Amino acid sequence: MLLRRQLLAGFAASTLLPASLSTSFAQSKKASAAAALAVSPVPAWPTKPVRIIVGFPAGSSPDMLARLLTEPLAKAFGQPFVIENKPGAGGNIGVDLVAKATDEHTLGVNINGPLTSAKQLYSKLPFDPVRDLRPISLIASSPLLLVGAASLPANNLQELMVYAIAQGDKLNYGSVGAGSGAHLAMELFKSQSGITPVHIPYPGYAQVITAMIGKQVDLGFMVPSAAVAQAKAGRVKLFAVSTSSRSTLLPELPTVAEGANLPKFDAAVWNGIFAPASMPEATARRIADEIAKIVRTPDIRQRLFDQGWQALGTAPEGLALRMEADTKLWGGVIAKTGTKLD
Repeated sequence: MLLRRQLLAGFAASTLLPASLSTSFAQSKKASAAAALAVSPVPAWPTKPVRIIVGFPAGSSPDMLARLLTEPLAKAFGQPFVIENKPGAGGNIGVDLVAKATDEHTLGVNINGPLTSAKQLYSKLPFDPVRDLRPISLIASSPLLLVGAASLPANNLQELMVYAIAQGDKLNYGSVGAGSGAHLAMELFKSQSGITPVHIPYPGYAQVITAMIGKQVDLGFMVPSAAVAQAKAGRVKLFAVSTSSRSTLLPELPTVAEGANLPKFDAAVWNGIFAPASMPEATARRIADEIAKIVRTPDIRQRLFDQGWQALGTAPEGLALRMEADTKLWGGVIAKTGTKLD
């Protein structure tokens, strides 16, 4: 079994942020926060039930992660934490509802797209992630897997690269839609590697994997939960993980960076929790502290691990820095491809 309990303790935190990011920003923010708290009392919060708006339907990854938090947060703060699923527009509807909330008792849990690449993909996005949101914590992160059809005449990433370069645009790749993490990760890979497979969008990973098994799709980046079982059954091949360090989910798989000799390649999917910008910083830090405790308990860590996630539970700066780094990374890819969703 690939997901082994004994590997849990070895989850590498190095997948969290690109190594080039300076820590000075985080240090200065912590110093400022400490100074502010020294002169200002911590506000009483919450004074009523707290709603957590999830921008995707029940059963989605942000929904499952949010539901792991609600009961422990309710115990810690003495008020119910209630999930409200508000799917639509790739998660943007849920984020917009949080951005416009005014009661200081609304939080959001969402994937990285609406918090990073959406601003470049949508010319009329109704919110600005930096201006309108208060980052609280980066809950968990996961690599994407570079997956290929079982019929491909390649058994490792080096062989795949030689074959893909020779085939050019005769190959294709599937994703869960234009502008998705899977789409942008492959476009980043193409720009660095010189391969040129053609993009075919699908509604979800289930459709991508079905098409790959049926030999209509050659390649794709996918979340582990969509591909690992199919690879174990021999229906698809796994070639690499997208993060800069190997994943303890699948430690035998090389990274794209090492396997394809692309040292700058680093991509991940993640879920974060945030609030309207009007939430006091002291309150955001209290929530972040509790989330850190929750996701680092053995039970929650294992449950996240079994779903393909690395538990993180960062301070607010962790989410803010990741948003900044990914906005820059994916903004460059979007500009190069000319991808627009409106």
